[in-house]
Amino acid sequence: MSRVRRTPDGVAVELEAAEASLVRTLMEQLIELLGETPGAGGELASVGIAEDAALPDDPVLARLFPDAYRDDGEAAGEFRRYTEIGLRDGKRDAANAVLSSLKAGAAHEDAAPGGGDAEVLLTPDEAQAWLRAVNDLRLALGTRLDIGEEWYEELDDLDPRDPRLPMFAAYDWLTMLQESLVRAVW
Repeated sequence: MSRVRRTPDGVAVELEAAEASLVRTLMEQLIELLGETPGAGGELASVGIAEDAALPDDPVLARLFPDAYRDDGEAAGEFRRYTEIGLRDGKRDAANAVLSSLKAGAAHEDAAPGGGDAEVLLTPDEAQAWLRAVNDLRLALGTRLDIGEEWYEELDDLDPRDPRLPMFAAYDWLTMLQESLVRAVW
């Protein structure tokens, strides 16, 4: 089971091989989901302005990049135009920071980069990146699973053969990891 603790040198995260593999796989999927920023190819993209940014059709991306103004479509579009490139880059950077630290942790422990336990010592900035990326994963999984307030009760009634069960387990484990990170950081 994972262990997260504050040390004098930073935040230590110890993950078993299966946990490290899960985090690695989910981060890679998150990066793929984030994809390229819509409108990032235009003239203004070099200064962080997307020319044709719009609320994504994918519910997960819409949850990760919600409208800033629900009752004012024009203001929401303008806000998105000026912020989406930076927000998307920030989410991608956080996920890549997790992958980099996992790779370094596996290499440090003389484990194969794709497997084995990982022990990672995070700087304060890296710990913040982990918190942001784990939160994004939880938002993505929660949206796909349509998790609401009573999800634990719904889980009790779920058929053990339901293909969503591993995703619910991953969501639950990510929740515990996030809580452990928060406690270690603050």
